[in-house]
Amino acid sequence: MTTDDGRSVEEYAAQALKFLAQSDAEFAAGDDRQGAEKLYGAATQAVIAASKQRGWGYRSHRANKNSIRKLAEEYSEPFLASGFNSAERFHIHFHHGDMEEYDIAADRPTVRAYVQRMVDLINEYNRNGHNGQQS
Repeated sequence: MTTDDGRSVEEYAAQALKFLAQSDAEFAAGDDRQGAEKLYGAATQAVIAASKQRGWGYRSHRANKNSIRKLAEEYSEPFLASGFNSAERFHIHFHHGDMEEYDIAADRPTVRAYVQRMVDLINEYNRNGHNGQQS
């Protein structure tokens, strides 16, 4: 499905996974701030994909937060909200560099699991017959 910005839901989901891989490379190279931003970017791309898939707004941080809340309610899955909250910590770290190494080590797997869960939900939504943007 192509959306109003010319990018498909699938392209956004693929970008989320690409950012995950880039995040791993940045952390491995010792650049925790760039790694953090790629990790946050992965989470955001996944939220945008799910939002576009459902026909929800996605072009602002507030719209994405609203989508996360709706997804958590839709699936009765609080992790969909808390996982993104962990991702936001990495976005803040990119700007301020204030996460401790132990926080990074503890929260990276959470955000990775969040992104993978979101991609799984996007794929599941398509498999369940929701092949077009919902209104």
